[in-house]
Amino acid sequence: MSSTGSVPVSLAEIARIAGVGRAAVSNWRRRHDSFPTRIGGTDVSPQFSLAEVERWLRDNGKLDSIGGRELLWPRFEALGSRDESGLAIAEAARRMRSPKTDGPHAELSAEAEELAAEAAALGRDEGARETFEFLLQRWLETHVRQLSTTPAPLAALMARIALDVRVGGSGEDAGEEAGEKLTVLDPACGTGHLAAAAVREGAGSGLSVLACERDPALAALASARLAFLTDGHDVRTEIVTADALREDPFTGARADIALCNPPFNERDWGYAELATDQRWTHGLPPRTEPELAWVQHLFAHLKPGGAAVVVLPPAVASRKAGRRIRGSLLRTGALRAVVALPPGSAQPHSVSLQLWILRAAPDGSAAVPPGQDVLLVDATRFVRTGTRESGPHWEPLRAFALSALEALDRPDAELPDGAVRVPLIELLDDEVDVTPGRYASVTAEPTGLELAAAWRETATALTDLARLAGRLSELRFSADLPQTTTSVGDLAKAGALSLRSGQQTPDGSTAPGKDSVPLLTVADLLTDGTPSGLVAAGSAPVIVEEGDVVVAGVVRAYRAWVHEGPPTALGPQLYALRVDSAKLNAHFLAGCLRAPSNGRQAGTHASSSSRVDIRRLQVLHLPLREQEAYAEVFRSLWDFEARLGSAEGLGRRLVSDVSDLLAAGGLDV
Repeated sequence: MSSTGSVPVSLAEIARIAGVGRAAVSNWRRRHDSFPTRIGGTDVSPQFSLAEVERWLRDNGKLDSIGGRELLWPRFEALGSRDESGLAIAEAARRMRSPKTDGPHAELSAEAEELAAEAAALGRDEGARETFEFLLQRWLETHVRQLSTTPAPLAALMARIALDVRVGGSGEDAGEEAGEKLTVLDPACGTGHLAAAAVREGAGSGLSVLACERDPALAALASARLAFLTDGHDVRTEIVTADALREDPFTGARADIALCNPPFNERDWGYAELATDQRWTHGLPPRTEPELAWVQHLFAHLKPGGAAVVVLPPAVASRKAGRRIRGSLLRTGALRAVVALPPGSAQPHSVSLQLWILRAAPDGSAAVPPGQDVLLVDATRFVRTGTRESGPHWEPLRAFALSALEALDRPDAELPDGAVRVPLIELLDDEVDVTPGRYASVTAEPTGLELAAAWRETATALTDLARLAGRLSELRFSADLPQTTTSVGDLAKAGALSLRSGQQTPDGSTAPGKDSVPLLTVADLLTDGTPSGLVAAGSAPVIVEEGDVVVAGVVRAYRAWVHEGPPTALGPQLYALRVDSAKLNAHFLAGCLRAPSNGRQAGTHASSSSRVDIRRLQVLHLPLREQEAYAEVFRSLWDFEARLGSAEGLGRRLVSDVSDLLAAGGLDV
């Protein structure tokens, strides 16, 4: 590699390059006099020369297979400009796909041109699409405060809703009928998250994607992303760099589905120059309501029967300035449903954003059918808690939203708890407030029969718990403690097990699909243990299968268990142990590793975020027959723990429900 001498890198970046933790890099620095000296930064956050670091890692055999891409990224970051680094990544992608591309890029410096050429060469050697996705993800992470992206699960949900709601859409196979050719529009596409989701959700062969983005770097990256995604498929894409409100590049074009996550709260959106624009069929959007301009822009581009799904801040549903336009959207049947999302669904993460679902009349008429209701769906309860930045449980959220929206054209269908049909007469008042939380309740008081059933379930759980506790209390323990143990590292050397460590996946979270697997992280373990993300199976370095032992290698979440679910990818600080069943019992191994004393002895003790050295964990040295006896007791102990948690949850819900009834004066005295 060239031109790396003046590029600074931090300890965290060196750790990424070498594929190790930051603590390991700090140890190298302390133990090896030959480690590169600091060239900048501070004592707390030192910086080193990328060229010297690369040379040292190679000389000491510490540069693994992921080093190539990781070595490239600091140089992109060192370009300084967000736009130039983004354009350079897009140019690299173009050269990866067209190796014979000649001539300099008009908007790139010589340094950026050279870097794009090196990235293209690396991509052709290590995988063009994988290299581009890696660089794009790192670019998005670096500039996260300057960009507003649509998370892949949300983009997939929006695309699925649009495909299902449009006239002619029906379920997960909508749009895939032979010969059907659909057009997708995204007038504020960013780096192409929504357009990519529409392609992945199966919008049909012969798909046309029309997208617009006013930021040249984002438009270039969107073009590159869709070029890789649609390579070899019958999909036509047209991405234009323009301001869709002021200079609509697709005037007259009509789409089957439209998806958009527009910029919020922009006062300078073109109010004065667009006052007489023909798109404002529901009224001129006030200067303070740019989001309603985007809503009408989308609606103006729909074919008869077409559907649009747009992400909006919650204030748009109730602000006084927009009530006239909201009223018109309701009266004409354009606004069909509103879904309130949990906080953390997209930026800004502290706000409960909404999805507005619009549909054009099938015959092109604006007449609303008599007795038309609007479907309001409150999905805010699917929020994740217990992490620094909360977010949704995407899989149940997706299932709930799609289930509720199935009733959109079925007036007699039963709605799930949290969804409600609201007659227009109730909405068309002085406020025209379409906030789902005002109408959809998910806290209905339990009936007497439901309370009685809950008490019986709790009593049964407590009885089973007491019975199991009685059996466990009969265990007898030898006074000859401790017995001989061996370490996980020694067991691995002896071939009794194999040890693999989870890693950060380069693609990040992806949308549900045939080739995706759940992604489990330490953050998930700190909440309810349910995998919160999905990742393409091919990009996951470590996937555990049924019977593997999983260990969390960080003090604050330390635990071990035998995996019993579907294949699951592991994130950083999670480890997979696969046993040789002729030498080692998996449940016995998990039980030994799970002991709190084991984690304390193998941990660094520096803080709750300190790592546990998995290889130092101790396991009893017993013959296989005795291991099986221990395994049976371990399983009973885990069963007791699970039943204890279940009984606690049942009891807490009963206390909450009965307290509400008492506070409401419901006691029959």
